[in-house]
Amino acid sequence: MKSYKISEILYYVIALISVYKLLELWAVDQKRALYFLGFAILSIFMALFRRHYRRKFNRRDNSSQ
Repeated sequence: MKSYKISEILYYVIALISVYKLLELWAVDQKRALYFLGFAILSIFMALFRRHYRRKFNRRDNSSQ
């Protein structure tokens, strides 16, 4: 279960880095900046997806005990 939480945190870190690069590149190259926007949105979605399944597995493990 710990690996699910670590991967969730890593997805949030990737999203933060992508937002930083998005803001950094926006004035220079908007097309490339939009790729980082896509990465940020995808990373947040994946983190929330992992969180949902981590909680689901925790509930299932707790109910079986």
